Amino acid sequence: MLTIRTVKSKSQLKKFVKFPWRIYRKNPNWVPPLIVNRMEFLNKKKNPFFHHSDAELFLAEKNGDIVGRIAAIRYSRHLETYHDNTGFFGFFECIENQQVANALFDRTSRFMTDRALTRIRGPMNFTINDEAGLLVDGFDMPPAIMTTYNPPYYENLIRHYGFEKVQDLFAYRMTAPDAIPERLKRAFQLMEKRYRIRIRHINMKEFDREVNRIHEIHMAAWAENWGAVPLTRDEIRIIAEHLKLIIDPELVYVVESGDKPVGVSVTIPDANQAIKHANGRLFPFGLFKILWYKRHIDAVRVLIMGVLKEYRHQALDAAMYYKMMEVGMRKGFKWGEMSWILESNTPMRRVLENLGAEIYKTYRIYDKEI
Repeated sequence: MLTIRTVKSKSQLKKFVKFPWRIYRKNPNWVPPLIVNRMEFLNKKKNPFFHHSDAELFLAEKNGDIVGRIAAIRYSRHLETYHDNTGFFGFFECIENQQVANALFDRTSRFMTDRALTRIRGPMNFTINDEAGLLVDGFDMPPAIMTTYNPPYYENLIRHYGFEKVQDLFAYRMTAPDAIPERLKRAFQLMEKRYRIRIRHINMKEFDREVNRIHEIHMAAWAENWGAVPLTRDEIRIIAEHLKLIIDPELVYVVESGDKPVGVSVTIPDANQAIKHANGRLFPFGLFKILWYKRHIDAVRVLIMGVLKEYRHQALDAAMYYKMMEVGMRKGFKWGEMSWILESNTPMRRVLENLGAEIYKTYRIYDKEI
């Protein structure tokens, strides 16, 4: 007998968080999330997402065993931005069984219709600014920090319910060259002189003020991207507090024209390479494992890169990639992931491909009318 239950207690929430261990226990590429972080993220009293929006978590049980989970999401800031009656699903995990998947999506659909929403989009955990997209290509490598991973069969479960692709998100990979191309260095120096720009590292002594600068540029630079919804100050503050533990200030840049910040770039070490060894737990030994393996991280992820619209003709994005490559190579990183990039973001894709980066993972967003 199959039952869909709403998560209402801390013990049920823990079951929700720990269910993926059943799906991935034999998959060496999965990176277990830290249980304490997931519990906090899904806590309505601690995650600022719930200051403005709502979600319900559901567990699928069959004969007493948990066989699937899903989150049904009403993202009010998306609705205020697009007025499109779209709700979202996220945190989808399921055994390879269409009946179970259908039951989870049926319950999610009822959540939407009860709130006068007419479309489901996903997966997003909870928003496009969090982990987003279903992995549909690139299963042979672990996910980078703050990106998703899933079995290949999830695509069939989702498509057979009637979902259709609405947008792909690409992860680009670039191996560190033996040396930065001289032409790129000359172009950077010429541009720096011609446009009188300055690319500087963030000042950790003014961390809160720097986060506010990044937030303002992020809101403006991403405003025209598909699905973009600006983060609130509370949301960007929580993200910044978590990233502060792993960022390298030399890999985070603010671009200034005179005294005006006009671009930002946030590159972080791929902490997933260390986190995976903790198997979701900080204690008793997980924290020590993370600290040990942190020393051996050999990759970075370019998490944020954006330039104000009126400055995009100056190729500042290429300049920031040059600076990132220069520092990253000096620090011994062997490769980098640039993600994610909308398939519709042709200018950014062109910049990356001109630098020699290649798509190595594809994530997909789906829609379904209800």
